[in-house]
Amino acid sequence: MKNPEPLRSLYWEKDALYLLDQRLLPGKIDYIRCCTADAVVASIREMAVRGAPAIGVSAAYGMVLAAREAKENAVTAVKTAATELRSTRPTAVNLDWAVSRMERCLENAGAKSGEALTDILLKEARTIHDEDVNANRRLGAYGAALIPESAAILTHCNAGALATAGYGTALGVIRAAAEGGKRVHVYVDETRPLLQGARLTALELLQEGIPATLIVDSSAGHLISTGRVSLVIVGADRIAANGDTANKVGTYTLAVLAERHGIPFYIAAPCSTIDLAVESGNEIVIEERDPDEITTFAGQAVAPAGIDAFNPAFDITPAALIDALITERGVLRRPDRAGLERLMAKGEGQDV
Repeated sequence: MKNPEPLRSLYWEKDALYLLDQRLLPGKIDYIRCCTADAVVASIREMAVRGAPAIGVSAAYGMVLAAREAKENAVTAVKTAATELRSTRPTAVNLDWAVSRMERCLENAGAKSGEALTDILLKEARTIHDEDVNANRRLGAYGAALIPESAAILTHCNAGALATAGYGTALGVIRAAAEGGKRVHVYVDETRPLLQGARLTALELLQEGIPATLIVDSSAGHLISTGRVSLVIVGADRIAANGDTANKVGTYTLAVLAERHGIPFYIAAPCSTIDLAVESGNEIVIEERDPDEITTFAGQAVAPAGIDAFNPAFDITPAALIDALITERGVLRRPDRAGLERLMAKGEGQDV
């Protein structure tokens, strides 16, 4: 049965930012009360909050907290917080996008200080928050048009409401298709090593009442080869000017499998994920995380002590493998520089 009150990834109440601690899901629901920018920095770095859009919105509120905490030295404190926030997750461009937008707001505030400055920054952070939810809903509507009346969809990691300020990107498309009466069944990659698919995507789909089946990552090839998957749809953390896309490690594998077996491979992401300053995927910095994430599980060793481990958080899917990019401004088929430039220059529309 659909849950009438889905979990919120984050919300602002009174003078604090509340972040759902996604490390504890699905077993425990607990919100971290952040009263300082440092608390937001720690939550992003430790992946209590995750997903490119949610990280960006959280960072915006983190800069509000920096101003509120500092009072007389607010401008300096906000600038320092901006530097710290940018350093937390280098691959997701929404983080830098949101911080840059808040910095412009700070500059436009001029000589304002104290409560007046905090109020100005809070208004901008709330605007960023609301815009993300609205963008996801528009994105979902555009993407739903690409989904057949009956479809088996494979997705990777978590690109739902928990990865955004609400509704979701890849899961937003699936949600919109289901709300429109289409019969969808979702295959969910568990997404090692932190199991965002098993812990988060599966939870969201259950709450929404959307039929779903959890699979281990390594079974995706077998599943696709048997003809049981209609299409693959995933989110994104950064899209380069030529259309190359960074997303959770394992995404590239799915794109290769989709091309090999002749099924569509779609990326769903807001335009804030597009980075025209980066020419190609070769220039995207890939975050490498603590090897302990793959040598241990739930605090227990699962590999012999002393073994080397390689733990990239993301990989790059070449633009040539992407059938369409779904955004809040419309659908861009076979994304490339010219198409992305047109997309970023236009308003909302169905096709680019």
